[in-house]
Amino acid sequence: MVKAKGRVEFDVERCKGCGLCVTACPVKIVEMDQTQINSKGYHPAGVQEMDKCIACANCATICPDLIITVYKED
Repeated sequence: MVKAKGRVEFDVERCKGCGLCVTACPVKIVEMDQTQINSKGYHPAGVQEMDKCIACANCATICPDLIITVYKED
């Protein structure tokens, strides 16, 4: 059985840094970017190891601001 691969995109300018996506990720690849601050003054979320993404979309589902898009790749 081959695991699904995914790609995640975040609208970092709209992210309010709530961290819900971090806790929802089953493979623990979503993190708050402590090196970046968006125009609203928050550390936005991002994926550190995209090659480990399984395209489950838990992060996108839990995001209250709908800033996350998950793409399933073949």
